[in-house]
Amino acid sequence: MMKKYVIVATAFLVSLIAIAQDKNKEVGVLLEKVILDKTVAGVVAGYTVDGKTIAQSSAGYANISTKEKFELETKLRMGSIAKPMTALATMQLVEEGLIDLDLAIQTYIPDYPVHPKTQITVRHLLSHTSGIAGYKDGRESNTTVEYPTLHDALSLFKDRDLLFEPGTQYSYTTYGYTVLGAIIEKVSGGTFEEYMQKNIWDKAGMTHTGVEKYGVKVNNESELYTRNNGKGKAKIAKENNLSNRIPGGGFYTTLGDMLKFGNAVLNHLFVKESTLNLMREHHSLEKENNAYGFGWFLYGSKPNEGSIIGHPGGQTGNTSFLFIVPSKKAVSVILANTSRAQSSIDPIANALLNQSIASANE
Repeated sequence: MMKKYVIVATAFLVSLIAIAQDKNKEVGVLLEKVILDKTVAGVVAGYTVDGKTIAQSSAGYANISTKEKFELETKLRMGSIAKPMTALATMQLVEEGLIDLDLAIQTYIPDYPVHPKTQITVRHLLSHTSGIAGYKDGRESNTTVEYPTLHDALSLFKDRDLLFEPGTQYSYTTYGYTVLGAIIEKVSGGTFEEYMQKNIWDKAGMTHTGVEKYGVKVNNESELYTRNNGKGKAKIAKENNLSNRIPGGGFYTTLGDMLKFGNAVLNHLFVKESTLNLMREHHSLEKENNAYGFGWFLYGSKPNEGSIIGHPGGQTGNTSFLFIVPSKKAVSVILANTSRAQSSIDPIANALLNQSIASANE
């Protein structure tokens, strides 16, 4: 009788392995297409359901010239997926009573310029309703200037005119998240990097994520690639300095770490469920399509707005997407080492999202 149970258990295990291999192959086929098209140099993607990895695959190169393969563990930039992390760190301090969403930011950064009418609040920063503009031009986005601290980085834009009175409109800006990072430093008493390491990455078990340092090569990190105006083949890109935008887009990571992050969000390891629900509310005023909460884009039309949350990333050497479906406990991630590749990556991101939901329904 015992032998029979062993045989049945072994057959079941073999069946599970075969199913997992098929799922991996499905993802691999999607990734290989963009590599064959040469629109992306290297890419990795996968999804989990209820904390279990259902499928993951990688394709292409971390370094085309040396033919170094892009592996599951290859490190690369995540772009603006950094924003949900910074938003969660901010909301942790809100939960502790150390930050008030509706107080003027001068409460925490006294030397930030006071504006004639409405003052910028943390709520405005989180929801991109502060009026702070984005990069002035491509040259500013691709800067090599080093800002030793986040407070130093504020000098780049803090004296510029606002686009509108705070709280009256929506305008996506990475610089608003630089301000959030400076506030986190002031309130926590340590560096932004130290806070993120202890309160976000360590909590989620993310051992391959950190702040990128200009000119410092991280072990097992991909080269940076780009496409000219979103057209043609991927080619090597010149490294830019991210010290002016660390909280909004200055981290490196891996696929495994990003999946851990998504599951930590689902399991409320960072903030209480009620706090996450607040972050999933529509805070972006008139923006109806893919509205914005606190650090999250809200996907799904009303009344299901926010049933899916996530964030894209796009910067030199990166095009990426994170989707989280709380009701299905599903997380899907795609990370590419090539910028201006949205036309290739976005359809795969949507396919992964659909596959993760389908797997959750099985």
